[in-house]
Order: sequence, then C-alpha cells, then structure tokens
Amino acid sequence: MADGKIYIHETIDIIGQHRAAYLEHMTAGWDREARAARGMKCFGVWGTVGSTERWPQVVNMWELDGWAGLAGNFAHELSHDSMQDPELASWWATAKSYRSGGLDRIMLPAEYSPTIDELCSAPTESVCYLHELVSLRPGAATEYLGRVGQHWVGQAGEQELGLVGAFRTAMVNDSEALLIWSVPSWPQWAVIEEFLDGSAQVRSWRRRSSDLVLDWRRKLLCSAPQAPLRTGQQP
Repeated sequence: MADGKIYIHETIDIIGQHRAAYLEHMTAGWDREARAARGMKCFGVWGTVGSTERWPQVVNMWELDGWAGLAGNFAHELSHDSMQDPELASWWATAKSYRSGGLDRIMLPAEYSPTIDELCSAPTESVCYLHELVSLRPGAATEYLGRVGQHWVGQAGEQELGLVGAFRTAMVNDSEALLIWSVPSWPQWAVIEEFLDGSAQVRSWRRRSSDLVLDWRRKLLCSAPQAPLRTGQQP
C-alpha cells in the first residue's frame, strides 16, 4: 500500500496538436537517470478525453518516498539560480514547445491506495480511467477517504471499477480528494456511467457522504502508450 508515499499530480495544458508528442516526451523522452536523481517513479501519464473536460490536456502523476523524498526532489531541481536542473535544459526547452502551462497538486494517499509497483505487479486490462476530483468541507478529506475505503471501493469493484488511487490534496485545508479508477472496456464504461447516474447503491453512497461532500467532477483519461499502467514497468 502507498502509506508513506507522496505524489505530484500535474494537469498540463497542451499547445495545438502536440499531445501525442508530449506523451512520448514525458515517458520515453525523460530517461531513467533523470528520474532516479530525483527519487521519482512515474505513476501515470494520461491524455484527457476532451469531451469530458478541458482539452487538449495531459495529466501526469509521480510517486516519491514521503515528504523527505519530495524535499530531496525540490533540492535537486531548485538549487540552481534558473530553478531548473541544467542537465535537463534541452528537455525543458522541448517540453515548452508542447505545453503552455499547468496546475500541480501535492497528494497524500489513503492507507489502502496501491503503489505503482503493486499496480504493475497485478496489471488489469484498462481502456480508460475515471478521474474524480472531490470538493469537501474543510477538514473532511481524511474522513471521506476512510468512508470510501470502507463503504465504496467494494461496490465500485462490483461494477468492474478498479481502484488505481485514493488521495487527499496536501497544502490546503484538507478539503479536496482525488479518486482514480480503471475501466476495462468501452461497453463497460457505458454500464458504469448508467450505474453512477442514479442507481440505488450510488444514491445510498451519496447520502452516506453528503455531510462531507460539497461537489465533485469526473473526467475520463486514456493512458500514454509507454506509461507503466500500460506496460507494467517504468518507462
């Protein structure tokens, strides 16, 4: 389980038709030595399905060993006046031509959330992923994730939703959570959306969490070809 890990979640705005090139740049283009120097593992690289949210967009996630690992990553990157590792200057320059900016979050996992190594050791067939960002009353994110683990993960699994990750956003007032689920096929996605739209089980779950949840937004992601959730190994 991912207890003790920490994650960087990146939402990237892509310029024009460069999404495929950026997906390649983020996986095959960033070599193992660069990630190893930062103590980072690639958790996921996805393209947002534009019909379900902002486009063109990419979502990246990186796994590190807790706050100390994140501090080491920052120290490596930010110990230069440019605030960038000079060894990656050419990589940054190429990335800039593909993207216009983005929004990052630091995420802390629920105790039951799997690590990327665990996900790769027991791969599941996934055609897409549900990315659910949940807004909560201040101070409620930890309790909400506890209820997800106790009351919702099992019911979601009955619909063939596989838990990829359950996180709360750090450096805010414990008011945001993120859930990522794998979906095995497009026909099953249609079944899942009908289920989520109004089944008795979902209505019951919404009531159970209504004292904590203010709002939520779901979008679809598709994995980059060389990302670990597709290949079963680090790119």
